[in-house]
Amino acid sequence: MITAKNNPVEQTAGQDFIITRTFDAPREVVWKAWTERERLMEWFSPKGFTMSSAKMDFRPGGMFHYCLRSPDGKEMWGKFIYREIIAPEKIVLVNSFSDKDGGLTRHPFAATWPLEMLTETTFAESDGKTTVTVKWTTMNAMAEEQKTFDSSHDGMTQGWTGTFEQLAEYLAKA
Repeated sequence: MITAKNNPVEQTAGQDFIITRTFDAPREVVWKAWTERERLMEWFSPKGFTMSSAKMDFRPGGMFHYCLRSPDGKEMWGKFIYREIIAPEKIVLVNSFSDKDGGLTRHPFAATWPLEMLTETTFAESDGKTTVTVKWTTMNAMAEEQKTFDSSHDGMTQGWTGTFEQLAEYLAKA
């Protein structure tokens, strides 16, 4: 088990977002797709987007900083700050939008979206298949930000469903 020190988990009251999908691949293969830069760049984006840039330091306290490019060429930057890594079972990170230099920014299309999200992703294997569960919790959200998050679960489900479809396609050819 690897953990980042001096990083308490902050949580606010509200509705967590949880989505689960089972993939027809062993956990070790899914884990690598999620934790290796070159593999992650192949599938981690909304449908129609591509990951045009990514830097990864996969360790507690490390960062994954990436750029997603829309079909019309617009860029959207994001970053993960890794808090806890238990290979190949769990990754805990802080997820946020960013600028190209890694600075914290607001969601480009939702001014009241929370600045930071705590993300816990777990990987469970059974009979050669892997169930991935992603849980999002807001961090230090103001009441309006929590309300925006709580009312956005349908859109998050659509986004993650498309991302999971891309992961399934990637795993099928890996």
